[in-house]
Amino acid sequence: MFNLKKIIGLLSCSLIFMSCASIKTSDITYLGSKTTTTSQIQEIEAPTLHIFAPKGDKTVLKPVVIFVHGGNWNEGKKELYNLIGRNFAKKDIVAVIPGYTLSPNATYDDMTTQIAAAITWVQEHVKEYGGDVNQIYVSGHSAGGHLAALAVVNPKYGISQNDISGIILNDAAGLDMYSYLQNNPPKSSNNYDTTWTSDPANWKDASPIYFINEETPPFLIYTGTKTYASIEKYNAIFIEELKKYQPEVAPIFLDKKHIPMVTQLFFPWSKRYDEITDFIKKQEVSAN
Repeated sequence: MFNLKKIIGLLSCSLIFMSCASIKTSDITYLGSKTTTTSQIQEIEAPTLHIFAPKGDKTVLKPVVIFVHGGNWNEGKKELYNLIGRNFAKKDIVAVIPGYTLSPNATYDDMTTQIAAAITWVQEHVKEYGGDVNQIYVSGHSAGGHLAALAVVNPKYGISQNDISGIILNDAAGLDMYSYLQNNPPKSSNNYDTTWTSDPANWKDASPIYFINEETPPFLIYTGTKTYASIEKYNAIFIEELKKYQPEVAPIFLDKKHIPMVTQLFFPWSKRYDEITDFIKKQEVSAN
């Protein structure tokens, strides 16, 4: 689904050079050295995370964005998104990019539990990298948007919504898996039978739309006008439900397909970084 290796390979060395105003700390373990998922008995290597911190004074704490990569819940890896981490750091934002165990070695519940653990790790340690624990934002593209949102809004994962300053969704998938899977029961293709299981109760548990409330952090939502029909449909439904609690929410529609929605972030001059920075500043003003 994602041929990001090829896309990244086409980027010039000059682009990488322009985006490296950061200090990268690689492969930090936010779980134990091993992890066990519900979809398999044996232990597997635990995922890790990368941190991209702006160079300079660490005593002036910076906002933090935790970016969760996509890949249909069964593909992708954090290393493909290093440019995004560098670009956030160039904007004076500490970026954290966690890896997570993919299907068929993990269910949505395993993945979300891991993302929640990454958020908790950031809350406990990001100050060491110049990050402000009072300005933590979660973000993600596609499946990553789903996992980021679910980890915050579903209370079973133990993240207080009041501790997250905002949620930034980039063409997020899976916001209402309950409705989607009722019409498209999970099969072995794309490992959906493992990711979602055959239990409708799990499908609802996996759907962020059923957990948003008056305490849900503010959302910044991007949707591609040329994206997959299911993403377009369920993003619209999600936004209508969100407006009950955040009537001012206004999605940003972009004339792009699904993959270009994230590859645009590989370029430091993308307007998305200015929009995200403005969103962060707005929340900071509101908090004060």
